[in-house]
Amino acid sequence: DYVVVKMIPDNWLPPRHLHSVHTGKTFAVIKWESPYDSPDQDMLYAVAVKDLVRKTDKIYKVKTQNSTVEYTIKRLEPGGKYHVIVQLGNMSKESSMKINTVPLSAPDALKIITENDHILLFWKSLALKESNFNESRGYEIHMFDSLTNSTAYLGNTTENFFRVSNLKIGHNYSFSVQASCLYSGQMCGEPATLLYDELGTGADSSASKTSRPTDVAAIVVPVLFLLLVTLGIGFVVLYMRHRRLQNSFTAFANSHYSSRLGSAIFSSGDDLGDEDDEAPMITGFSDDVPMVIA
Repeated sequence: DYVVVKMIPDNWLPPRHLHSVHTGKTFAVIKWESPYDSPDQDMLYAVAVKDLVRKTDKIYKVKTQNSTVEYTIKRLEPGGKYHVIVQLGNMSKESSMKINTVPLSAPDALKIITENDHILLFWKSLALKESNFNESRGYEIHMFDSLTNSTAYLGNTTENFFRVSNLKIGHNYSFSVQASCLYSGQMCGEPATLLYDELGTGADSSASKTSRPTDVAAIVVPVLFLLLVTLGIGFVVLYMRHRRLQNSFTAFANSHYSSRLGSAIFSSGDDLGDEDDEAPMITGFSDDVPMVIA
């Protein structure tokens, strides 16, 4: 024996499993399930979107018979904060969640140019890649001093450059540029940050890194040049000595050259000395030998 029991639908239950599927800069995709399985008729939902920054409300109506409902909330603002409430049209129990939209991107190509008594910050316009950004909104610039561990707001500009002066020597600074915040410092863009150090030498971080190979080259090149000069002088000295020895030998050979024999005659050390040593020694004169005096 068995019995079939059909539960009476309770239209006062809240929607189930409300969550966010995807969040962009100007939209959010949310998803939920009906209060009970397999509804047998269309169900009317009320989707209330409360802007927590602007303090405004919007209500959307969704009618469907599906057990799983997916809905896209449009016309949101980048970097906004919202409170979403979903309930049946009869104002039954509700399900709620909070959504933060994606903020505007950071400006690209942030660079620093050093002048005599100030620096200039340059960056690309956000309007080139963000269709939701208007140049009239402008940018705001912040500066962080690592020595004093403090952050300062430098100002706002609608241009793509900003001048910074009165910087202290020996301090390291970090500059950030972002789309201007709206409504009491909220709904800001992502910041682009650049470190500016070695202020005493007037160079930023990128310049200081590229200067080190140049310094090494400035040391190596003169050393190699001195080595080449030293080797060149050594070769010249050796060549001159070789020429001098060759000339001395030639002169010595010419002084001992015999034209009659057609060759040079060199005597050994034993033969050197007085030529009269080989002549017989005259010891005296005999009486019977006449002496002729010329």
